[in-house]
Amino acid sequence: MQFIDQAEVEVIAGDGGDGMVAFRREKYVPAGGPAGGNGGPGGSIYLRATPQLQTLLDFRFAHRFKAKHGQRGGPKNMTGAAGADLYLEVPCGTAVYNVETDELLGDLVEAEDLLCVAQGGKGGLGNRHFLSNRNRAPEHALPGLPGETCHLRLELKLLAEVGIVGLPNAGKSTLIAALSAARPKIADYPFTTLVPNLGVVRRPTGDGTVFADIPGLIQGAHLGLGLGHEFLRHIERTRVLLHVVDATAEHPIDNFHTIQQELAAYGRTLSDRPQVVALNKVDALTPQVLAELIDQFKAQVPGPVYGISAVAGIGVEPMLQHLWTVLDRTKATTTAALAEPAQVI
Repeated sequence: MQFIDQAEVEVIAGDGGDGMVAFRREKYVPAGGPAGGNGGPGGSIYLRATPQLQTLLDFRFAHRFKAKHGQRGGPKNMTGAAGADLYLEVPCGTAVYNVETDELLGDLVEAEDLLCVAQGGKGGLGNRHFLSNRNRAPEHALPGLPGETCHLRLELKLLAEVGIVGLPNAGKSTLIAALSAARPKIADYPFTTLVPNLGVVRRPTGDGTVFADIPGLIQGAHLGLGLGHEFLRHIERTRVLLHVVDATAEHPIDNFHTIQQELAAYGRTLSDRPQVVALNKVDALTPQVLAELIDQFKAQVPGPVYGISAVAGIGVEPMLQHLWTVLDRTKATTTAALAEPAQVI
């Protein structure tokens, strides 16, 4: 399956049906009067979030969607049939923007979240609505109103609580494969991972936490270099960042700061997220070199620094225990903020 996380579509709601001009022509109803019915409303277009989809692949080749028009009003005061609404399913985590104004129209996060993106036109009034003492036989009706048309940009932002970031070949994919059932492609050359990988990591309580391996972060990622510009949006929803650094690299400290600068340059509070730093591939270092490296990191990095080996499983469990603590703390802070009563000014 192709991973498509951006798409542009045009949605066109249905037009309302025209009102009708008609009169009663019944044998025993003298001066029956106007009896033209209203037109039916046009169909609206909705986006609905579903957990059954993981990508915007359905919108790769289909870019234009139209709802049905309302039907014209009928005689004997009959209202025309309404146009059927059109429901388009998108993955959970889809943000919807108006292309012309760049306005965020909605964020479909939970399953069955619904967003109306194009409202159907109202049906026109039949001539019965124009009956008055001065006009006993109105011979005009109103046309239906056109439905809304909107050019949308859909952006999928993965729903993960922990985002794994780091330079290419730091061992992010190896780590998520070791922690979960995810099986990303792993090789010893840069940019092996071309799409984000999701994996569910089981906690001691039995609950599952979703980790996202974000590929392609290099210096200049926020400007579009590498793959980072395409996938940085996927860590916008994460609560905690797991920063994986290749301990065998020539300049691990510089590599760490490179990613920090990219997160800060991208904005959207990414650099303010709680982070857990993991020095990976420590099984290739001597204990003395590792101790010196950890001391160097602790002098520049707030919080603990963990030496791990995703391949050998060294140091992974203590790192996870700290990660759960940080994650629980962020959840508690969020819950307390939501529970705090709003001030009345």
